Amino acid sequence: MELHYPLILDGATGSQLYARGCPADYCQEKFSYENPDIVRAFQQEYLNAGSNVLYTPTFGANRVKLEENGILNRVYDYNYKLAKISKDLAGDKAYVAGDISPLGKFIAPMGDMTFEEMVDIYKEQAQPLEDAGVDFFIIETMMTVPEARAAVLAVKSVSEKPVFVTFSVDGNGNTLNGSDIEAIITIMQGMGVNAFGLNCSVGPFDMLEAEKRLTPYAQIPLIAKANAGLPKLVDGITVYDTPPSEFARCVPEFAKAGVMIFGGCCGTKAEHIKAISQSAAECKMVRPADKYADKILAATEKKVFVLEPDVAVDKVFACDDDLIDALEEAENDDSKVIGIEIKNEDELDIFAEYQYAVTKPLCIVCDDADLLEQALRLYQGRALYEGNLPDSVLLPLSKKYGLVF
Repeated sequence: MELHYPLILDGATGSQLYARGCPADYCQEKFSYENPDIVRAFQQEYLNAGSNVLYTPTFGANRVKLEENGILNRVYDYNYKLAKISKDLAGDKAYVAGDISPLGKFIAPMGDMTFEEMVDIYKEQAQPLEDAGVDFFIIETMMTVPEARAAVLAVKSVSEKPVFVTFSVDGNGNTLNGSDIEAIITIMQGMGVNAFGLNCSVGPFDMLEAEKRLTPYAQIPLIAKANAGLPKLVDGITVYDTPPSEFARCVPEFAKAGVMIFGGCCGTKAEHIKAISQSAAECKMVRPADKYADKILAATEKKVFVLEPDVAVDKVFACDDDLIDALEEAENDDSKVIGIEIKNEDELDIFAEYQYAVTKPLCIVCDDADLLEQALRLYQGRALYEGNLPDSVLLPLSKKYGLVF
């Protein structure tokens, strides 16, 4: 599927539902399921305003969120039917993006969910969206790297369609648990996502500064879907104070930074989308320059590293109970790249537990293809490889996980 830029995404879904009768404590997906005409009404307004992409109203239609709202064993039904609302309305006038959001869960040792459980939950949601005929997938408002990685792997296991990813970050470009957006884009584009960017949290001016930080690392189009400013409570009602004209004023600067996909998040209305669409039509779309095309980009979950192509592994550690001590020592020495050797399945548990202590570029040393892939699923960064496995094994792992070899 070939996408044509600029892409103009839609505006807010949640605040539109609330404005049209959804109670504040009611499940938005259930309200949309019960009131499809309301969804059609504001999505038609977005189309009229210039949107050529509609998000399916499936933001929280995963098993975790639905069960929290007392909706059991309805994941397929909800996602398929909600996606069809947008598909039928869009027809051949617009693309439809299958919308997937955070579970709000953490993997061990930070939480009680395994990474594979996350993948399974996202796969359960992605399949009906694929079956409903969405044109591509949007994994949005992500706040942790593991959730985003799990969602990307899940979507790619059921579909060959494009995958977009957007994170929600603070004004400094960091997630709540301290991951930097430069590391996140390195991990995501290594996994083959087709566009990356930011949504929610802040207004367009603050988001613009964060997008500019992404530009040097970007090899793919960037996305900007900002709130209409920060929410404020006025007489018990949530309001947003950024008018459409200010959104439009940011669009040329977004375009210069490599943004080719524009939209609005919380608080935005059709008027915002119209202003964005008109401004984008007057801008020249500029693909990111990929400043580091001749370098190696590696990343931990939180930090990116720009390495020379001939970089060497300084130290290789055994994956045993002494690994945590070795990693702590390596944190303060002059090594540039550290290696961890994995020789059997028992060592994968140790690797999973101690990978969070890795603060420098990681090279996985392994000569077993199955073990290597399991390690890559567990590692929440972008790793290098050293070993004797053939290119025929390594190339698919590079495409799937961003492995550098």
